[in-house]
Amino acid sequence: MSVLRRLSAAVAVALLAACSPVPLRSSTPTPTEVDSGKAEAITRIVREAMDRDHLAAAIVRVTVDGKEVITEAFGESMTGVPATAAMHFRNGAVAISYVATLLLELAEDGTVALDDKLSTYLPEVPHSDRVTLRQLAQMTSGIPDYVIGNTEMNDALYADPFRAWSTHDLLRYAVDRPLLYEPGTNWNYAHTNYVLLGMALEKATGETMSDLLSDKVLRPLGLTNTVASLTADIPQPVLHAFTSERRQALKIPAGTPFYEESTFWNPSWTITHGAIQTTNIYDLEATASAIGSGRLLRGESYEQMVSTDLRGKTRAQPGCATCMAMTEGYTYGLGLVISGNWLLQNPMFSGYAATAAYLPAQKIAIAVAATFEPEAFDDTGDYSNAAEALFRRIGAEMAPEDAPPMPPPR
Repeated sequence: MSVLRRLSAAVAVALLAACSPVPLRSSTPTPTEVDSGKAEAITRIVREAMDRDHLAAAIVRVTVDGKEVITEAFGESMTGVPATAAMHFRNGAVAISYVATLLLELAEDGTVALDDKLSTYLPEVPHSDRVTLRQLAQMTSGIPDYVIGNTEMNDALYADPFRAWSTHDLLRYAVDRPLLYEPGTNWNYAHTNYVLLGMALEKATGETMSDLLSDKVLRPLGLTNTVASLTADIPQPVLHAFTSERRQALKIPAGTPFYEESTFWNPSWTITHGAIQTTNIYDLEATASAIGSGRLLRGESYEQMVSTDLRGKTRAQPGCATCMAMTEGYTYGLGLVISGNWLLQNPMFSGYAATAAYLPAQKIAIAVAATFEPEAFDDTGDYSNAAEALFRRIGAEMAPEDAPPMPPPR
């Protein structure tokens, strides 16, 4: 098992591949129909999860059609320091949905075309004449990942979690390798796709990704607490994270206590530079609602973002850790995961976990961020995305007739 499997959405892939389908629903309650007891029920669900999943902190915000159901923080950021809803944390793969939105906006105005070859912008990248921007965004390019299954990169990352990684550093672990499959014929989660996509959009526009995302996505959506940074800094107040995931890398024997702060590990390895961001629970919920409803996109673009067309067209593949068949439980659109009728992103790395999810038919937005106690980690330092599991339980409470699929018992 790759030591960085836990750091990616591949965790969710494995858990959700066998989920059963959920029936389609179309009813939309008005805000006055929202049960006043929902906040109490969600509080109970969160408190149960704190004990069951060994969470140090959980921050939750739920709205229906913009009306707040609950915004509350549970547990501690650090010993003796209560978590608060104002605290900032890393949003990881949530920013993938911003990059995909940006791509679709630029396609709408004619700056790029989704079926442009990567070679139009980055001809120096191997295989770029075979891969399109759409395939990068949909993760069907066949380009290997520089993280998942890459022992050399894993070892370097865990040897120095404070290292600042350049895009060149990252891409050298992936782009010179053979494609995993003919582009467009399968699917595999790969951070590499969005690093290359970001570089291509910078070349196409002559602007930096941080400026593009700020001007075309973050500011139009009012996401004032979502900030890009290539350093390990996090704006105050900070939700602190702790982890045991370097246990194997540091050869800490099973049974020997090991738990270290990871709040300020450098995140520059994670995604497109310029889209490495921090946020808070208010912006995370606003993202779920705005991106999930396609607020910035034309109807045709939004339909491409939430398309389930990959179902029946992808498969598991030997030698590809994250190649898989798309299911009702997990289907990748363009920068979003479709699970049942819910749209989501679910980052997890360096002791942080989160989920931003939206149910369009009922306009329910759920945002969850979580950190972990020592007991959440197994003897290898592995752990699961408890924020996503928590979202699914809250989703079942909020929309019992359209609940998000639950992963099978492990």
